[in-house]
Amino acid sequence: MCGRFNLLATPEQLCEAFQLAVLPAYQPCFNIPPGQTILNITCLPDNSYQAAYTHWGLVPSWAKDPKMSSHLINARVETLSEKPSFRSAYQKRRCLIPASGFYEWASSAQGKQAYHIFREDQQVFAFAGLWEYWEREGTALYSCTIITTAANALIQPIHERMPIIIAREHYPQWLNSGESGVNLQHLLSTNDYAGMTLKPVSPWVNNPAHNDANCVH
Repeated sequence: MCGRFNLLATPEQLCEAFQLAVLPAYQPCFNIPPGQTILNITCLPDNSYQAAYTHWGLVPSWAKDPKMSSHLINARVETLSEKPSFRSAYQKRRCLIPASGFYEWASSAQGKQAYHIFREDQQVFAFAGLWEYWEREGTALYSCTIITTAANALIQPIHERMPIIIAREHYPQWLNSGESGVNLQHLLSTNDYAGMTLKPVSPWVNNPAHNDANCVH
């Protein structure tokens, strides 16, 4: 799964990486937990990219209320086309979720050890995501989820799942709402983990209220 990540890029780096003309109010964050609003990149009808904030935890349009969002922070790639919670969004509402790194915890007899997974060149990257729009009785909510897959050789010693990363050259195809899910399967591989590394970090990151450089030390 992916239950915690960070975004430490500068506004200039984000605008360059995602070809953004405008970036909403933004502050780097060392420790982003589910339930917060996170930055999403989507494609507009004119093929330009838009950055906006959405709630991390998907709320399908047919949901009776937003409470189920805490159970839908991740979407398993194996069932994207089958599960009602994700099926429609996978076909029409795909997004990119910028990140500088993410955290995962390895269990041992001594307890849990947190790891930070990031690019060796320290560049920003993007998770494959889905977004939804929910509205009831005048209350509206944009929400999102991060797509995960089986862990590769890098992540397996820590956890059995990991978030899918979309390579920069594949952003246009992933965000193109005219592309069918069948044509996107090759983007949902683990190939884009090339250049990723990991290191153990302090237990400081275990507390989602902690948001400073100690999280990655």
